[in-house]
Amino acid sequence: MENDITIKRRLKTFPNLKAEDFQHPWDRQATAALQAIPGFEFLVKKLMEIGFEQFFRISNLASNVQVKGKMLPRLRETLRYATRILDMAEPDLFITTNPLPNAYTYGETKPFIVLTSGLIEAMDEEEMFFILAHELGHIKCGHVLYKTMARNFKIVLDIAAAATLGVSSLISTGLQLALFDWERKSEMTSDRAGLLCVQNQHIANTAFMKMAAASPKLYSEMDEAEFLRQIRSYEDATDESFINKTYTAIITSTMTHPFLIMRAKHLDSWITADGFTKVSGISQEEVREDNPSFSSAAE
Repeated sequence: MENDITIKRRLKTFPNLKAEDFQHPWDRQATAALQAIPGFEFLVKKLMEIGFEQFFRISNLASNVQVKGKMLPRLRETLRYATRILDMAEPDLFITTNPLPNAYTYGETKPFIVLTSGLIEAMDEEEMFFILAHELGHIKCGHVLYKTMARNFKIVLDIAAAATLGVSSLISTGLQLALFDWERKSEMTSDRAGLLCVQNQHIANTAFMKMAAASPKLYSEMDEAEFLRQIRSYEDATDESFINKTYTAIITSTMTHPFLIMRAKHLDSWITADGFTKVSGISQEEVREDNPSFSSAAE
């Protein structure tokens, strides 16, 4: 990570925080739509029978570095800090060698988070705090099982088709598109979890900018004000006209994540509408400070 500081800002914790306290309404709607699809629960059951969780856990233990004990203690403390804020158990954490900046979560019964080496190189400690909290948001909100299904959809469908003499394959396209739609919307819920941890919009925006332009050579010249203006340009380019809505739907239909600009826009809208303040008790002015003050511990 770029900075060697340890996070020492005085941050609020949220005892008894529930997923529905910060769940994005689009996530809630997409989850209901997904569960209403005939055959969906059958495929979920098949996924659990396959045992993907244990397969990926063994793979991580065999080939990646687990953050545990004296192994990368600062990174583990950052994770533990986030779990205290979100009031949840600490999952396992692994680091894998991959130049692409990425993070993902697996495991329904015993979840674990994986960070790539490219992400570690790209982010400073505060931005990594936001991303770890984002992944914790997926666990807190029960996203992990459906995300595992989305990532391994073809395998699950093939097994289910064999068990039903091919009948389940008839629903494959509609279900896969619904899964992608839900997965994109679940990301916006987890971004809210990230913001509840870092409690500063500037940190979230710099993380988004770095994910959009993943070259360390560019970071020093990035400008957040221009990024915020780009959000407005995106809004102007995707107005409510039929043709623009159609183009947007076609472009995003098979994406697993929303556009980074859209993620930043929805997080900003949550702040502007006082949704963040309602959950956190932190004012818009405080969360939008460019240089949050540093102190010694979480409240």
